[in-house]
Amino acid sequence: METSKIALAGTASPAGATPSSRKLQVITTIATFGGLLFGYDTGVINGALPFIKNDLHLTPLTESLVVSSLVFGAALGSIVSGRFSDAHGRRRIILLLSFIFMLGTLGCTFAPNTATMVLARFVLGLAVGGASVTVPVYLAEMAPKHLRGQLVTRQELMIVTGQLLAFTNNALIANFYDGDHTWRWMLVIATLPAIVLWIGMLSVPESPRWLASKGRFGEMLRTLRQIREEHHAQAEAREVRQQAEDDARQGEGGWADLKTPWIRRVFLIGLGIAVTQQITGVNSIMYYGTQILTDSGFATKGALIANVANGAISVVATFVGIWLLGRVNRRPMLLIGLLGTTSSLLLIGVLSLILEPGLTRGFAILSLTVAFLAFQQGAISPVTWLMLAEIFPMRIRGFALGMSGFVLWLVNFLVGFFFLQLVAWFSISTTFFLFFALGLVALTFVFRYLPETRGHSLESLERYFRKLG
Repeated sequence: METSKIALAGTASPAGATPSSRKLQVITTIATFGGLLFGYDTGVINGALPFIKNDLHLTPLTESLVVSSLVFGAALGSIVSGRFSDAHGRRRIILLLSFIFMLGTLGCTFAPNTATMVLARFVLGLAVGGASVTVPVYLAEMAPKHLRGQLVTRQELMIVTGQLLAFTNNALIANFYDGDHTWRWMLVIATLPAIVLWIGMLSVPESPRWLASKGRFGEMLRTLRQIREEHHAQAEAREVRQQAEDDARQGEGGWADLKTPWIRRVFLIGLGIAVTQQITGVNSIMYYGTQILTDSGFATKGALIANVANGAISVVATFVGIWLLGRVNRRPMLLIGLLGTTSSLLLIGVLSLILEPGLTRGFAILSLTVAFLAFQQGAISPVTWLMLAEIFPMRIRGFALGMSGFVLWLVNFLVGFFFLQLVAWFSISTTFFLFFALGLVALTFVFRYLPETRGHSLESLERYFRKLG
């Protein structure tokens, strides 16, 4: 029986219900600075790369290595952080990640050669990957069920805000700074949010669900009382404690749990969601957007300015996506997003084939990349990270999200590493036709297999999947 055709049992929270504690909003803001760093560090290379290429004398191969080494590090960072956050706590891992963000950023900023840059980008990737899986889990476990969509997807809002800041700073520095090492100034700015993240996480509590998983029920209740009204805290504490005690009788989660059919099904759906988010080819635009616009007909500085439009539409679309998540089910949002991105990719391929390089082609491609990102950041990316944070059972949540993050970043690595090679081997139009075909595969997967999760507690979702067997 297809999971997409089965309605979840349970009822959603009443419309308009909101947490009374300002503490939850403060916690969400602080934790999502991990997303801001994620966005800045993945977006800044877009505009810095032409200057790094000239300064460090990069070849097409080493250029791909500089870009994709961060993504390879993120794949490893996501799987390691997932396991460590299950063992040592979400808060403690985010604190560690803030330090790694700082270390990697300084390494990139002062890199004297290509080898050092690749190594520093790999270290930075460890933090990016770790933040990509640990922050959404932390937010999902802190949020009440009726606000989980809006709170978890603030991570995505901070990611695209970080990318917009990176694109804007790149354009400003490139156009108004005439000194040496332009790219180093672009990179070093990321140290500031890393400091904010570290200081802020010192003052926030651990996830109540992680505390419960370790039998620390008194601390769990104290945390819930900080972020819920008393009667809500008591009711949620009882539900979380019951689930934690059931999990404790089965021992620590991990690979062995995949022998259980319902857990294996959820695990494979999670991997499919991760792949779906990346085979749209979004990071070909996020990493090489400036280069795509330059090849289409813009001058380098003009492309840097035009690329700010990509960052701006990403932020606006994410605001719209967060608003929709409180009103629209996850599954149709993802389907509509994939229809939009797949259509945009097809049109980019067609126009790249029939239009000659110049401003007409440049503005046409820019318009389509803006449309692509509106669907990607307004629907696909928010739903992806939200569903990955909520579908897995507590006993394997960090492990399973880490594995999903590993697969997501591995596909991201392949896209980042091979995009320029594909363009060189074939053409830009053929490359986007390939992404169009992959988009059709993603649409088929979502339509057939994706369940609906909106309006249910993490514990009720687990009970639902368990009943499916």
